[in-house]
Amino acid sequence: MGNKIIGREYEQGLINQYYESPKSEMVAIYGRRRVGKTYLVKKCFDEKFDFWFTGMYETTRVVQLFQFEKELSRCANRPVGKLKDWYAAFDALRDYLHSLGKKKVVVFLDELPWMDTPKGQFLSAFSYFWNMWSENDTLLKLYCCGSATTWMLDKFVGDKGGLYGRVCRTIYLAPFTLHETELYLREMKKLNLGRQQVMQVYMIMGGIPYYLDMLEGNVPLEQSIDHLFFAHRAPLSNEYDFLFRSLFRESQSYRNVISILSQKLSGMTRSELKDSLPNMDGGLLTEVLENLCRCDFLRRYAGIGKSQRDIIYQLSDLFSLFHLRFVSSADGQDEHYWSNMRGSAKINTWQGYAFEQVCMHHLPQIKKKLGIGGVATNAYSWTCRPFIDNDGVQWKGGQIDLLLDRADNVINICEMKYGNDAFIIDKDYEEHLRQRASLFVKTTGSRKTLQHTFITLYGVRSNSYSGIVSHQITMDDLFAD
Repeated sequence: MGNKIIGREYEQGLINQYYESPKSEMVAIYGRRRVGKTYLVKKCFDEKFDFWFTGMYETTRVVQLFQFEKELSRCANRPVGKLKDWYAAFDALRDYLHSLGKKKVVVFLDELPWMDTPKGQFLSAFSYFWNMWSENDTLLKLYCCGSATTWMLDKFVGDKGGLYGRVCRTIYLAPFTLHETELYLREMKKLNLGRQQVMQVYMIMGGIPYYLDMLEGNVPLEQSIDHLFFAHRAPLSNEYDFLFRSLFRESQSYRNVISILSQKLSGMTRSELKDSLPNMDGGLLTEVLENLCRCDFLRRYAGIGKSQRDIIYQLSDLFSLFHLRFVSSADGQDEHYWSNMRGSAKINTWQGYAFEQVCMHHLPQIKKKLGIGGVATNAYSWTCRPFIDNDGVQWKGGQIDLLLDRADNVINICEMKYGNDAFIIDKDYEEHLRQRASLFVKTTGSRKTLQHTFITLYGVRSNSYSGIVSHQITMDDLFAD
């Protein structure tokens, strides 16, 4: 098997493990569009499949079957005849695979959800094909990919009919980490960017390999972003719209939820979202929220001390945030929009929030730096509105975006600060930190040790107030493998 891949060591190992097993295997690989599922499978097998077919977006069953027939005829080096339905298609595939006379055959079906057209009976024919496969002579190694995560998990992996329990292994392919993004840009694109520039790329593209591959190497980074998002007919200017259309059938409902959450970055409860979307059915809203969380567009978390009813939904997809903050409002009026926006208040606000989400995406790296990789830890947020206590003392209220609540009786209160230099804590800010910690203890009753933890690009500048910081995590720590 091939190995010309950045990262993905665990996933490569799984693919190889099921290839080498002594029985037929069906492996389902899922993840958002452009994340590299097809590339991973192709490279693992050096594109040497006994049969390979890719479903087509918004195409009829007749066209899908015609293309399936053409591909099967090409592999068999003979006409297989017109395929009237998917049952006939999989019968012909089975005959062809057995005719090879091999002990092991590898089949790759890509974009499986797109093959499942209305009333096409694709899944029933597919399940019959798998269930009737004879292993007496040939082991079948079947790898199935799909970007429509909800279809892959609910209709394919979670099928209650003929495919129930038949998928031997699911593999979720996540976007790149900062470490993998840096490796990809350096080794595959030959771009020698500084880490803050890589961070900027990550905050825009969210570690999606397909987007990273489009970066140009012969122009400054800002100019490359202009070319990709803001120039006339820029290749990624309409990507956001197509992304949702290709993933979700009720795509407008999904986009409405994302749009609202992009305006309230601290997140919203389901009831708050329902109030903001009065025309959306409650059942549909629940389905949309669940699917967006599955596809990693949203982060779902509980505030410490809160009930399930108070679950917060927060936009965590960096590519969507960038599009809604800048691309959708640019209207193609300025082909140098990104270059001209450098240093603006709008950019600074976006950077602050995007950096927080980068930190949320790299909790394993944060735990590693804190030396608690093996300690059970829950990530929470906390908010408190102003109130007057029983002694008549008025409290201002407060908010903590990231708390690491540890099983060793410690809570890390994390401050995530984006900046071009070391962060400076002054007298007022130190007092703010102390008062907020006191408020947290008062309202939660926590008896755990609180440790102020700063996550920044370049650390905290040492001065007479920096002693309040127990731990520092820098940009370099977030880039750890």
